[in-house]
Amino acid sequence: MKTKNVMMVGVGGQGSLLASKLLGQLLLDAGYDVKVSEVHGMSQRGGSVVTYVRYGSSVASPVIDEGEADFIVSFELLEAARWLSYLKKDGQIVTSIQQVDPMPVITGAASYPENLVEKMRATGAKVDAMDCLKLAEQAGSAKAVNMVLMGRLSHYFDMPEEAWQKAMEVIVPPKFLEMNKVAFHLGKNAN
Repeated sequence: MKTKNVMMVGVGGQGSLLASKLLGQLLLDAGYDVKVSEVHGMSQRGGSVVTYVRYGSSVASPVIDEGEADFIVSFELLEAARWLSYLKKDGQIVTSIQQVDPMPVITGAASYPENLVEKMRATGAKVDAMDCLKLAEQAGSAKAVNMVLMGRLSHYFDMPEEAWQKAMEVIVPPKFLEMNKVAFHLGKNAN
């Protein structure tokens, strides 16, 4: 199988590393060779964070180059737009519509860009955008945005929900497991 590439992008503290580990576990369980990168960015300071998940028959490197991502999973809208050049021509973006102001916006040096979903679609990108924060809060915690996104991403993978649940049981701490399962389910079944 040809190597597939998934980029997880967001802002520090949003749970992208746990989401990457979950996806990596799911793919390992399915028998793929998997490489998950380390976190790149200023995760402790609310800065941009990127992790790569690559899988296939044989994966040599964990790094994804521009124009190679089959999927961009974004925890924050501006991050989806920022990394758009990494998406393949027929790739898929799965993004939360949550907006976290970057430092230039906080200091007043810039304003948060408007109509980002429309602008990304105008480039020809396929964009699946939804209010993941609202669904995470419905599940019991704003921190469950990562599992809402994984639920949404599951639409694009030919794997049964039970496989995702099994991977969750390995990766998610037991005291948070039920809430994360609810968040995953809400993301999977959102309209």
